[in-house]
Amino acid sequence: MKNTFLMAVVILLFIGCQKSPKENFGKSTETAPNQIVEKGKELFFGVGMCNTCHKTDQKIIGPSVVEIMKIYQEKDASVVSFLQGDMQPIVAPEQYEIMKANLAITKKMSLEELEALEAYMLSVVP
Repeated sequence: MKNTFLMAVVILLFIGCQKSPKENFGKSTETAPNQIVEKGKELFFGVGMCNTCHKTDQKIIGPSVVEIMKIYQEKDASVVSFLQGDMQPIVAPEQYEIMKANLAITKKMSLEELEALEAYMLSVVP
């Protein structure tokens, strides 16, 4: 009888101690792509001040976002590396001096923010 009781306790402990999936109680388990794109859009039009020189589909001071991202995609490059200051410009290098002022801003951004900015820029490419 003692052995049966002890065996039942061990089995119950074993079952009770197994990892069970955590309930998220309405919270998203991963960051939705739309949330990342929205964060990037906020940075593009806000702190990053990118929209001062870059419009979605037309050249103003700098090349359009569509043009920039198409070239980065063709060259299999990351705009994040450029915005961190780790890469030379591959789009409109003759305008690099103008861009340096904004690079001071983007270099201070976290990797997560820069990736969100890149996600937004990619989202506007048709």
